[in-house]
Amino acid sequence: MYPAELVKPMKEDLLNVGFEELMTPSQVDETIENTKGTLLIVVNSVCGCAAGNMRPGVKLSIQHDKKPGKLTTVFAGVDGDAVAQARKYFLPYPPSSPSIALFKDGDLVHFLERHHIEGGSAQMIAANLQAAYDEYC
Repeated sequence: MYPAELVKPMKEDLLNVGFEELMTPSQVDETIENTKGTLLIVVNSVCGCAAGNMRPGVKLSIQHDKKPGKLTTVFAGVDGDAVAQARKYFLPYPPSSPSIALFKDGDLVHFLERHHIEGGSAQMIAANLQAAYDEYC
């Protein structure tokens, strides 16, 4: 587990643009099972690819005509139980931090694993997500 003061700015990076933090397994279940329409869940992380590529790419992606109706995040290494619960909904994809999941009416419809994020630029991540928003949102 990482100290709260270390991850606070990393959490706020997404919270400040409208993401809701899911901190418990029950919050994850309730959100996924009860959200009609589209839902984005970002598995945030302290790693460099989250800071350099993922968070900027996600923030850029929501500056689009179409975007998910609900924006949420869990933090790997901090909200361990919530992350583990979210990953149950990400199957068959293996655990990956960071990662980004798009749901429509409770069904996983698009997923970016760490290997999609690590080697890509923020613009590439945003374009990938925006294409999914165009299809599902």
